[in-house]
Amino acid sequence: MEKVIIYTDGACSGNPGPGGWGAILMYGENKREISGGKKDTTNNVMELTAVIEALKLLKFPCKVDLYSDSAYVVNAFLQHWTISWVKNNWKTSDKKEVKNKELWQELLALTKTHEVTFHKVKGHSDNQYNNRCDELARKAILEL
Repeated sequence: MEKVIIYTDGACSGNPGPGGWGAILMYGENKREISGGKKDTTNNVMELTAVIEALKLLKFPCKVDLYSDSAYVVNAFLQHWTISWVKNNWKTSDKKEVKNKELWQELLALTKTHEVTFHKVKGHSDNQYNNRCDELARKAILEL
């Protein structure tokens, strides 16, 4: 499997409000930046969308190191929330509907195609790629 590094970030101006997402994909010497936005959304939707859109660009199964400052996204995999949600028919531990279910289902399908390892990075710190993703996400909001 080819190895790809992906950084992602989502942002919202108000929550809910206009939102944007950004991602950087790195494969060997190649680097690609992508971004997008939505007029009425939440920060969590933008965080998920960044990951989904980045993974959808991969043309064949890859081994992916995915870096995000979103505890919501990263912990869902590292703490196995997604496994529990599926097992409990998309209900949380307190029996409420899982928010953003359709996005989680799309992301889970992509993690079956690709071998994804999730890594939590500290947001708004000295990580140049996370900071660039934040810039892309905020720029996407301005372009709405």
